[in-house]
Amino acid sequence: MSILMHREKLVKSHFRIALLLTSLLLPGYAAPAQDRLPAVQPYRTDTPPLIDGVLDDLVWKKAPKETGFKTWRPDFGRPMADETVVYYAYDKENLYFACQCYDSEPEKIKASVTSRDNINNDDWICINLDSFDDQQSLYALYVNPLGIQGDSRFAAGREDFGLDLVWYSAGKIHPRGYTIEMKIPFKSIRFSHREPVRMGVVFERNISRRSEGGTYPPLDPKKGPNFLIQTRPLQLEDIQHYALMELLPGFTFSRRSAAENGRLSLKEQDADFSFNIKYGVTSHLILDGTVNPDFSQVESDAGQVDFNQRFALFYPEKRPFFLEGLENFNFGGAQSSDPLSAIVHTRQIVNPLAGAKLSGRVGERNTISTIYALNELPQSENGRDYAQFAIIRYKRSLNQDSYLGGIYTGREDGERYNRVAGMDGQLRLSDSTLFGFHALGSQANGQLGNPGNRSGHALGVDYDRSDRNLLLNVGMQEIGRDFTTDSGYITRAGITRLRFGIAPLIYPKSGPVRRIDPLFHSFHIHDKESGLWETYDSADLRLTMRKNTALVAGYSYATEVYQGRKFKTGGLRLSGQSQLWKEFSLRISYARKQKIRYIDAPFQGRGSDATVSATYQPSTKLNFSLSYTYSDLADQAEGAKIFDYTILRSRNTYQVNKYLFLRGIVEYNSFRRRIMTDFLASFTYIPGTVIYCGYGSLYEKIAWTGDHYAAAQDFGETARGLFFKASYLLRR
Repeated sequence: MSILMHREKLVKSHFRIALLLTSLLLPGYAAPAQDRLPAVQPYRTDTPPLIDGVLDDLVWKKAPKETGFKTWRPDFGRPMADETVVYYAYDKENLYFACQCYDSEPEKIKASVTSRDNINNDDWICINLDSFDDQQSLYALYVNPLGIQGDSRFAAGREDFGLDLVWYSAGKIHPRGYTIEMKIPFKSIRFSHREPVRMGVVFERNISRRSEGGTYPPLDPKKGPNFLIQTRPLQLEDIQHYALMELLPGFTFSRRSAAENGRLSLKEQDADFSFNIKYGVTSHLILDGTVNPDFSQVESDAGQVDFNQRFALFYPEKRPFFLEGLENFNFGGAQSSDPLSAIVHTRQIVNPLAGAKLSGRVGERNTISTIYALNELPQSENGRDYAQFAIIRYKRSLNQDSYLGGIYTGREDGERYNRVAGMDGQLRLSDSTLFGFHALGSQANGQLGNPGNRSGHALGVDYDRSDRNLLLNVGMQEIGRDFTTDSGYITRAGITRLRFGIAPLIYPKSGPVRRIDPLFHSFHIHDKESGLWETYDSADLRLTMRKNTALVAGYSYATEVYQGRKFKTGGLRLSGQSQLWKEFSLRISYARKQKIRYIDAPFQGRGSDATVSATYQPSTKLNFSLSYTYSDLADQAEGAKIFDYTILRSRNTYQVNKYLFLRGIVEYNSFRRRIMTDFLASFTYIPGTVIYCGYGSLYEKIAWTGDHYAAAQDFGETARGLFFKASYLLRR
């Protein structure tokens, strides 16, 4: 008993110390001195290059160029195996980049004609662009050797690939390697209104088969992979500051049939119009409006094991209206694995009828993001038709990537409401270390299952260090029993949680292994309801090798408190991934561990979890992928199998060209006793200008007996759906 009391007192004292340090640091806070390269001015041209992947335009003969890429993965500061040359240019309306990527084995270049944001395993070039040159956020624009794009937004330690910008690229593979050209319209990005405009850039190259990544400017080993504070400044004069105007009308038709009395009957047929408008108040402050926004999800979420889960599964945001400025809702003092992983998770706004949003910069250091949405409710919910969501976010940038912020989220539904408000921040203590924190309070009334008034709090601090030799993370979270958020994503309340992780990085001088990472993690959680402590202590060994290969083996000792009882949840795990050869890649994970049966009368179990995914690409346009997911649980005391759950998913794509693809998905779920099919033809000229046509069916092992449905041995079709969507982006 004395040990538990001592541990609880230690947690509380650590929080007091962390909050005291925060209060002491903020008034007189000064970031480390910056050591940046001098600004470079790209070549100003009146004759823009043709974006065809061939570097024969006059502009590239006159443009300044850079070389001297150095590795940052798996080790820092080594010359890359092949030379890379990059060129800068611009005109009044666009920013241009070109890259000559030499390769001594061009036949081994990994590239595919595929859909957007699906090039992670290819070779690629990335333009990491800090468009405000304030070290707060980055656009990351990826291009593979065939000109296929990917893009993301990075802020507060997280990268979000939901972003889809309008920009242009082309690539060509040739006997000496490959070349890439890019055009980035200034109206597609947000940047400062000052003159001249300053931006920052880090060029990044990935060579898949060598498991090698490099940058220019080279990343400093003492600063680690902190891209934001290591950009090269760009200076641009007399460029167009747009009052952006975008109109995005869309039309969606859907038809859904379902089994009724032994036959398929039409259940729903809808023809919906949607309309989005985007107006640039300035080049860095954007107003968005929407009416009846469609979900824009042309592929069903990949199946996840949805049985015997303690909390709801997380699915990412995909709707265009919500994606502008979404990175501003990342918050300090947290990691993605924490119980409170998002203060704003816009997929909680399930069926918005209309919405408005203002996001961007006010002045040089102030960032705001606001969302208002009117959400249609199921008729049975609380007797009301609508709920209102209001979200306000403010950030004040400090030196380097440090900031202070405040946030408010509210969901109002008559007398029922949920409101969360608080502050957060991130401070760069040194070139390699960051300190983050958040302090939030919530109020709720009339919540389902808890009709009274409730108030709660969530506090967190996070210390992170990353350099060439060491990765270190220490964090603490305190989440009150009555803390709730209807606008965010939280897996558990009523806990105090300490986490610690450390990984010394080892670099063998020779041999097949390029880096060895011993990983150690320790989590200790105090469950406030029961007064019990739980723990998670693990040791893993990760090996990084060529051919994009990584192997991990580890063991954990773990306990978890559920329904006032403590259960064991530790065990063995193995995982690996490899690009075995150019056409074939493989990912495997397996865990054998103790588990909990999450029911009102829980009991100790044991089981396995496994995933296997294989991708075969016989040509640049064909892609076949097959994934297998398995989970089971047996009663540890009696040995009886409680359940096993298998998902088998086949995804097959033919990419006719960079705009048009045909795709078919078949997914089998053994636990739900069903097969899902999903077929799609998709044409995307630019993000927003799209045509989709899809068809899907659901087959289940049930049969009509004459007065009800009963389990059967054979599959029968129980649902069918057809949809068509078209939208067109009008831009001025």
